[in-house]
Amino acid sequence: MIKIEGAAVSGTPDGPDFSGLEGGEEQGAEEAVQEVVNWYNTQLLEERRAPVPNEERVEELKAGREAALADGAQLATADPDEADRIAAVYAARLKELKET
Repeated sequence: MIKIEGAAVSGTPDGPDFSGLEGGEEQGAEEAVQEVVNWYNTQLLEERRAPVPNEERVEELKAGREAALADGAQLATADPDEADRIAAVYAARLKELKET
């Protein structure tokens, strides 16, 4: 299972298929995870630059980024099916984050 901001995620949500990218499933999953990490980094930067940063939001963003980084590290030992699932979960997660 993948942890996203403290919640375990099972199953494969509908989302883009990264498996056709060069490098196969693992690279597609790495790119999907990295996109989510980049989103968190951007949000953290913006929040820290705010005149009065919301420390609670900063902590939430940091936790989300750490969860994504941990899932990215799991890709080193993931089989193709797991890499596909991670790619799908993170593609859906990125879409959700961008809509908020």
